[in-house]
Amino acid sequence: MSTVTTDADADADADAALKAKHRAMWALGNYPELAADLIPALGTTLVGALGLGAGQRVLDIAAGSGNAAIPAAQAGADVVASDLTPELLDVGRARADELGLQLEWRQADAEALPFAEGEFDVALSTVGIMFAPHHEASARELLRVVRPGGHIGLINWTPEGFIGQMFAAMKPYAAPPPPGATPPPRWGDEEHVRSLLGDQVTEFTATRALLPVSKFAAPEELRDYFKERYGPTIAVYKNLGDDTDRVAALDRDLVELVRRFATESGALDWEYLLVTARKVG
Repeated sequence: MSTVTTDADADADADAALKAKHRAMWALGNYPELAADLIPALGTTLVGALGLGAGQRVLDIAAGSGNAAIPAAQAGADVVASDLTPELLDVGRARADELGLQLEWRQADAEALPFAEGEFDVALSTVGIMFAPHHEASARELLRVVRPGGHIGLINWTPEGFIGQMFAAMKPYAAPPPPGATPPPRWGDEEHVRSLLGDQVTEFTATRALLPVSKFAAPEELRDYFKERYGPTIAVYKNLGDDTDRVAALDRDLVELVRRFATESGALDWEYLLVTARKVG
């Protein structure tokens, strides 16, 4: 008895393989350490911008190890932290337990969330949803799970800022993106986000802001920190294999990028876009 493989089956298999690759990438290195070292202010900034507190049911999409989910719970909200990569959730769960916080931690794909329509008062994401490859799909899910009149909050790296430009610098050395994928930093472009959310939201605000980073004494130190801890950077270097010339070229390109963005003191300001909106209803 033969089995007929349909186009839908092939698409589903390709998507499953892509998501498995993404899960593995974010498990590389030590993203929770990086998030704790460099970007803890982003989570608290987003929680403050949304005015989160008791009585609100909140979903953190692509929560990682809880950079926004944990401060949302500390503010008194009823929080579900979801992410594709269980290793990140495990770190967040342990941290929440240390703090005596009650959160629900769920493995979930931002493009196919396992939650009911309108289940949450607020859905948010801090430099997380931007890495789901199909922006339209993740935006539809983001909107679907928020109740009418509920709120959406996002912080994402801008294309022009340091992290956006780091992805641009790594692109020539990376494996080709999957068909239909949109570059992550597009979520940091106001017009792109407006087009994704469309007429399903009102009270849309978008503000560019800077995250100061002063941890690194030299450009090479920042580069090596990312090579050891940041899954996307590790994956690009793995893609180069034993090609020592290209590895050296990427090393130089990343150092030059840091120098381009560094202030006179050697610190950097990483630009992000803060978006808030209310779902129509």
